Amino acid sequence: MGGKNRAGLLPPGFPPLLSCFLHIQVLLLWGEIVGDGKKGQRGGRREREEKEEEKWGVGEKNEKDGGKRRERGKKEGRRVENEQKREGGKKGEREKREVGKAQEKEGRKGERGEEGNKEGRGGGRKQRKRGGKGGRRGKWGKHRKKRKGKVRRGKERKRRKVRKTRLISTVKMELDIQCEEMSPSRWAELLSTMKSCKTIRLDDCNLSSSSCEDLSSIINMNPSLTELKLNNNELGDEGIEYLCKGLLMPSCSLQKLWLQNCNLTSASCETLRSVLSAQPSLTELHVGDNKLGTAGVKVLCQGMMNPNCKLQKLQLEYCELTADIVEPLNAALQSKPTLKELSLSNNTLGDTAVKQLCWGLVEASCNLELLHLENCGITSDSCREISAVLSNKSSLIDLSVGDNKIGDSGLALLCQGLMHPNCKIQKLWLWDCDLTSASCKDLSRLISTKETLTEISLIDNNLRDSGMEMLCQALKDPKSKLQELWVRECGLTTACCKAVSSALSVNKHLKVLHIGENKLGDAGVELMCEGLLHPNCNIQSLWLGNCDLTAACCATLATVMATKQCLTELDLSYNSLEDEGIRKICEALRNPSCNVQQLILYDIFWSSEVDDELRALEESKPEVKIIS
Repeated sequence: MGGKNRAGLLPPGFPPLLSCFLHIQVLLLWGEIVGDGKKGQRGGRREREEKEEEKWGVGEKNEKDGGKRRERGKKEGRRVENEQKREGGKKGEREKREVGKAQEKEGRKGERGEEGNKEGRGGGRKQRKRGGKGGRRGKWGKHRKKRKGKVRRGKERKRRKVRKTRLISTVKMELDIQCEEMSPSRWAELLSTMKSCKTIRLDDCNLSSSSCEDLSSIINMNPSLTELKLNNNELGDEGIEYLCKGLLMPSCSLQKLWLQNCNLTSASCETLRSVLSAQPSLTELHVGDNKLGTAGVKVLCQGMMNPNCKLQKLQLEYCELTADIVEPLNAALQSKPTLKELSLSNNTLGDTAVKQLCWGLVEASCNLELLHLENCGITSDSCREISAVLSNKSSLIDLSVGDNKIGDSGLALLCQGLMHPNCKIQKLWLWDCDLTSASCKDLSRLISTKETLTEISLIDNNLRDSGMEMLCQALKDPKSKLQELWVRECGLTTACCKAVSSALSVNKHLKVLHIGENKLGDAGVELMCEGLLHPNCNIQSLWLGNCDLTAACCATLATVMATKQCLTELDLSYNSLEDEGIRKICEALRNPSCNVQQLILYDIFWSSEVDDELRALEESKPEVKIIS
C-alpha cells in the first residue's frame, strides 16, 4: 500500500505501518463478511432444497440427479404402475406414496446416487416409466417456484395418506399396512390379529430382526397364512434366519414371500435355499433390491434344483448380479418346468450373458410367461437371441427390455420374433431404448397385425411426430387390439395431434393413453378432444401431465369429462391451469354424468378460494379422489 492514506479517512501524519495494518484488517473483515454472505446464500439455497425435498419426496428431486438415480426411478415406476393397474383406482395415491417412500428409504441405504422412475416410475417415469413407468411416478420430477398468493394443495393430505392400514374381517382375513412406525403396543395388538390372517403385508413399517422372531411364531401357529410381504424393512440376515425357522415348520403353507429391500446379503441365501428345498407350497419369491450378489443367487439356484421346489415366480432385480450367474441359472431352469416368471432387471449382465440365458430358455422345459431384462447392458448384439426366445416360447406374453440401448437395428431383430406365428406377446416394454421414428415402421406393422398385443410402452424414445403418425395409422387397423399405449416424453408436438384424434375416433379397444411430457399445447389437446368425444372412443385413463397446457383448453377437457362416462382417470399435472382452468375442471366433476374417479393435479398452483372449492367437492363426492 506504500503507507498512503487511500481512503482519506486517517488523520494526517498517521504512521504508515499502522495505516497499512489497518487497511489489511479492513480487507480481512470485508472478506469474512462476503464469505459469510455467500455461505448464507448457499445455506439458504440448501435449506430451500431440503424443504422442497421434504415436501415432494426424494423421488421427484432424485430425477434431476441423473446417473443411477434415474435408473432406480425407472424400475420403481415400472413396479408401481404395474401394481396400480392390478389394483385399479388407487394409482395416483399408491404412486406418490410408494415411489417417494421407497426411494427415500433406499436413499438412506447409500445407494441413492441412483434414484430418479421404479419411476416409474418409473417412476413413475423412470420410476418411472413406472415407471413408471414407472411413474410414475415418481415419473415427473419437475419443480416450479411457489408463486406468492397461491397455495400448493395437499401437504396435509399427503401426510394423511402416507400411512395405510386395511384390515378385512371376512372369511379371507387380510392385514395390509404401509409406512407405519410400529410402537410396542401397536405391534402386540397386530400380532394377535395376524394369527388368523391369510395375507399379511407390512411394507416399510420399520421392522427389524426382532420382529422376525414374532413373525416366525405366527407362521408356525397360522397354517392358513399364504402371503407374507415385508418389503422395505431393515430385517437383515439375522431377521431372515429367524423368519425361516417358521417357514421350515411342517405346518407352514406359505405360497408368496416378499423380501424386497430388506438389507439382505449372500449370507441369507443359504437359509432361503433350505426353504426352497423343503417347502413345495412356496411358489413366489421376491428378493430384489438386496445385495445378494452372484455367489448368493448361485446358492438359491441350488435350492431351485431340488425336486421339492415348485417355484413359479422369481424376482431378482437389483441384486448385484454379473454374467457369471447365467450358468447356474440355466441349470436351474432346465430342472424347473414350473417357473413362469423371471425378473433380472437392473443387473450388470451384458450381451454375452443374455445370449447364454436365451439359449438356456429356448432349451428349457419351463413355460416362461414373463421375462424382464430392463437395464441389463443389452445392445442390438443380443436381440437376435431374444427374438429366438419369442419365436420358440409361445408361453411368453410379457417382455420388458426397457432402458437398454438396442436402437432401431435391435428392434428390427426383435420384431422378427415378435411377428412369428408362435409368438403370443401381450405386453411389450421398450422404454428408453434409443429408438427413433425409423423404428415406427416395424412397430406399426406389429401393432396392426399382432392381435395378442394389448400393451406397449415406448416412453422416452425419440419417435417425433412422424413416428407417432405411423403408430396412429396402425391403431386404425381393424386387427389392432392394443389397449394401452405409453408414449410419454417422445418428442411429440401439436403436429401429431390430428393423427392421434383420428385414431381415437376409430379404435374401440384403446383404454389407456399416456402422452404426457410432450409439447402438445392447448391447440393439440383441442384436436385430441375431437377424437375423445367420438362415440367409438373408449378411453378410461388419459395422462396429459406437463404438456404446456393452460386454462384455454380446460373448457374442452371439461366437456370430455362430462360426456365420456368411460373416462375414470385424468392426469393434468405440471400444467399452468391456474384458478380459471381448475374451476372449469371442478364444474365438470360436479356434473352427474362425469364418471372421473381420480384426478391428478401435482404441482399446480391455485388460490385458497379454489382450494376450498376442491375440498368441498371431495366432501360432496367421496368417490372422487383429487391427488395433488
